[in-house]
Amino acid sequence: MSINQNLQRAGRGAHPPPLPDFRNLGVVLRVVVLVNALAMAAVLVRNGELSRLGGEILDMALRVEFPLILCVAVLFLAAPLLRRLAPVAGRGATLLVVLAMTSLVHGLMAPLGGGAVWPVLWSLVVAVCVLAYFHQRSAAQAPALAEARLLALTARIRPHFLFNSLNGVLGVLRANPRRAEEALEELADLFRALMQDNRELVPLSAEIALCERYLSLERLRLGERLQVVWSRDAGAEATLVPPLLLQPLVENAVYHGIEPGAEPGTVSITIARRGPEVEIGISNPLQDPARHHAGNRMALDNIRERLMLFFDLEASLDTWQEAGVHHLRIRLPFRSRP
Repeated sequence: MSINQNLQRAGRGAHPPPLPDFRNLGVVLRVVVLVNALAMAAVLVRNGELSRLGGEILDMALRVEFPLILCVAVLFLAAPLLRRLAPVAGRGATLLVVLAMTSLVHGLMAPLGGGAVWPVLWSLVVAVCVLAYFHQRSAAQAPALAEARLLALTARIRPHFLFNSLNGVLGVLRANPRRAEEALEELADLFRALMQDNRELVPLSAEIALCERYLSLERLRLGERLQVVWSRDAGAEATLVPPLLLQPLVENAVYHGIEPGAEPGTVSITIARRGPEVEIGISNPLQDPARHHAGNRMALDNIRERLMLFFDLEASLDTWQEAGVHHLRIRLPFRSRP
């Protein structure tokens, strides 16, 4: 079956999630921005005298921000329950939360003047608009678009990695047939990982195992020049991550930090859970800063885009250089299979 046929089949079978993840930082920020933008538009349309615009904006902020903050807080707390509901029930429950919180706040604000009917109706209209926006955004990403981007980004990783692995096997084929056989078995495992369905999140432990096989193959070529130091937190290994997250970054560290040098170098890999987050750190010697920066850009853009697809603003990737060492750090939310 061709890639296009796979994408068409995935597009037919994929459905956008019924509700946004109200515990996602990107979702919360978008909700706040959308509601305030609609409120500002309403003030500008209603305003008939420019000199009164400042007062109307303050009045709008007073009447909109408190219900908005309360709604966001309640939806954050209720997110696990809302995800268990059917699509129509989930949207209905969300609208009921907005209705209840807006009625509560404006009931308490009644002494300030103004009825509560129009603010409640306006909040329901805005809530419907926000849900429609997220539905349309998910529909655009979920079937073919996200699938095609993930497949293209994954395919971008493969050629260089497989070329190096095959070279390592050929280098020991005559001198050590037994090791070459083991390397081919490791390479088969890597092929299997590369060819599997890469649309879903996978446990970090699987990514670590894949990375260990890759490093075993690289030692065939680099020998004692490649030193690897692991620092692993067992509590973090159950978290779900995008497929092929760790191996390309470690490959980048080996390619830019170990291969160009004549002396042994150390690639350090740190995995730790810090509360609701998992932190992954990779460091390697910095051989040529200019070359490292140019060659690193594509791989880092690749990983950043996939993190954005899966986690939105909850994940981040940072790099910096210090004392002849290149550092990379990924932060992402801890999520495990139910």
